[in-house]
Amino acid sequence: MSMKKRIMTWLSVCLLGTLLAMTALAEGKTANTSTEDGVSVTIEADKAEYRAGEEIHYTLRVENNKQHWTLAATNVTYNHSDGIIEAYEGSVPTELPEIAAGETCELSGVLIGDAEIYVSQGMGSGVLIGIVVGVIAALVVIVVVILLIIKKKGNGKSGKGQTGNKDADGKKDKKSDASKNALILFLTVSLAAGMVPAAPAQAAAADVEEITVRPYIKVQYAGQEIMLRAVIKFKASQDLLVIEHENVQIAQRVTCHDPSIFRDLDGTYYIVGSFLCGAMSQNLTDWTSLDSVIQGNFSENVKSQIREWNLDDRADGWNGYLWAPDVIYNTAMNKYCMYLSANGDDWKSNIVLLTADAFEGPYEYVGTIVYGGFNEDDYGLTDAPLVTGEDEIPERYVTNGVDNHKWGDMYPNCIDPCVFYDDDGNLWMSYGSWSGGIFMLELDEETGLRDYSVSYETDIHSDAYFGKKIAGGMYSSGEASYIEKIGDYYYLFISYGGLEAARGYNVRVYRSETPDGGYVDALGNDAFFDTLQMNFNMSKGVRLFGGYKWRNFLSGQVAQGHNSAFVDEDGRAYIIFHTRTSNGTEGHYVKVHQLFVNKEGWLVAAPYQTVGESLPQNGLSASQVAGDYEMIIHELDIDYEHLETKKPQFITLTEDGKISGDYTGTWALEPGTPYITLNFDGVTYSGVSLEMAVENTNIETVVFTAMGIENQVTIWGSRVYE
Repeated sequence: MSMKKRIMTWLSVCLLGTLLAMTALAEGKTANTSTEDGVSVTIEADKAEYRAGEEIHYTLRVENNKQHWTLAATNVTYNHSDGIIEAYEGSVPTELPEIAAGETCELSGVLIGDAEIYVSQGMGSGVLIGIVVGVIAALVVIVVVILLIIKKKGNGKSGKGQTGNKDADGKKDKKSDASKNALILFLTVSLAAGMVPAAPAQAAAADVEEITVRPYIKVQYAGQEIMLRAVIKFKASQDLLVIEHENVQIAQRVTCHDPSIFRDLDGTYYIVGSFLCGAMSQNLTDWTSLDSVIQGNFSENVKSQIREWNLDDRADGWNGYLWAPDVIYNTAMNKYCMYLSANGDDWKSNIVLLTADAFEGPYEYVGTIVYGGFNEDDYGLTDAPLVTGEDEIPERYVTNGVDNHKWGDMYPNCIDPCVFYDDDGNLWMSYGSWSGGIFMLELDEETGLRDYSVSYETDIHSDAYFGKKIAGGMYSSGEASYIEKIGDYYYLFISYGGLEAARGYNVRVYRSETPDGGYVDALGNDAFFDTLQMNFNMSKGVRLFGGYKWRNFLSGQVAQGHNSAFVDEDGRAYIIFHTRTSNGTEGHYVKVHQLFVNKEGWLVAAPYQTVGESLPQNGLSASQVAGDYEMIIHELDIDYEHLETKKPQFITLTEDGKISGDYTGTWALEPGTPYITLNFDGVTYSGVSLEMAVENTNIETVVFTAMGIENQVTIWGSRVYE
């Protein structure tokens, strides 16, 4: 190729590149997308530069990629740079309709710059075009001069072969340079578009989640950089699953606060709770109330005997201050023994023993196990002098006493008993609530009362009268202790938080090889609180579950707590508790979930209430487990004050051991066992998989339940069945 042709080609490339750049900068669209929690909002303007008085045509596009969630109709709030206004009345639409999952919605509008503010063209597109034209003209003049010189000098000294080689190299160089220039242009435009992190989702009340997205773009208007901004607050609700009528199966529920489980000799299951409520069941799923039966079997004499110690003017009715009884069958006494807390003001509470020949009663008063809230005036009315060997009240009960309102700094409120036999046939009672913590006493198997032959040290975690302290203290939340031997360990259950729906009630678990401790969680934390701590959401104690809502639930489950637990004759273990819901009331009812022990010896709870499911001892196959799953992560950080419930996220377990979807990772089954592990976000979750009926239906599906080894957070999975 001749020098003349090469120069003409170079000139053409320059002209084309300049025109493309001019078009991109002056006429190209500008867009930017902000995404938050699966919802993407894009603002797109029709150009990157505008002259004064020119209209800005823009599009606002919303994409709902939040699987199985619907965005409610809402309004857009605009917050543009000063002086950018609607071009005419109604040119800026603000109303967004409801947007279902997978759907997109667009709003188009027209803006303009206020004429009093944007009057100068500055370096706008007109000036830019003028500059480009001037540059092109200068290039043409230079090329003409070069061509005249070339014509005068002739064709030069190089041969065709050499010229051909140079041509080839030249083409490669020009191609490389063009690629570099295109890359630089691309990066420049990308940086000019601007990207900022989206704001985090805000905590929302009940079963609605708020998602706030703040998209924006920058453009040139009359030579000035301006910003077009929008703020959209979406209210998202997870789509409910519609269950066909023939698949609906609702359990027969009862209301019983603080349910304690008892299995009678004939296989009947009973629960008894605060205010002497009660119920019976043959299958742990359907319950029949026994409130009137149990309460009707208390004579006036027994009522007055229970009342002798307590002072509680707030209680409604004769049973309004009788809390959280626990019933066992004492084989030495051949009696049903009810241990009942009688609550009083200023820690003046006690735990009494009542006996009967049948679970329903009638019950007779036997005596008091432990007294609380005494001072120097009534110390002698208790059995404390007999235990301590001191006729006068010890100074520690005065320094930390009821009269100066410091009793709870060291000593327990004597409520919430749990009585159980250990493997050696010894009888124990744990008790206590908040304030001084949870304590443990040994009982006499022959009488059911305190074993006066056992003595205790007096130190920070023990007291000669109240026994050995095993958990809690210093007013940190913690009540409703329950101890059950499951497998190789004694498990201590404690409820943290307040029992109301918006007070964060939740069950924590510790374990020990001996009944009286020391109890630790999966991260090695002990169960004590020697300073006041707000522990409702703390990572101390394995939390079996928190607030949650499956897609077939009309309301979420919140404030689950004050549980009992037991191991049935077939070896299956269960947790029994009362739960409230996120419907805005304080209504509650009893639920029973099966418990399993993972490979590391920690308890995990079934995702749904029990209906007789069994754990496959030889496990399920990978092909049986693989599929699409709803997964609930029981994160510790939960806005319980606004009734937050954790809702399903969606993952796929592939048969080759991969996890995809909202989380990515791996999973595996241990052959010949029910054990499953899932790995994602740097955490290994260890648990079990099995088949069970989806709650409130007769639909069978595969589920898993597991605990994080590194963070002791629990997760539930349920294979999608729709």
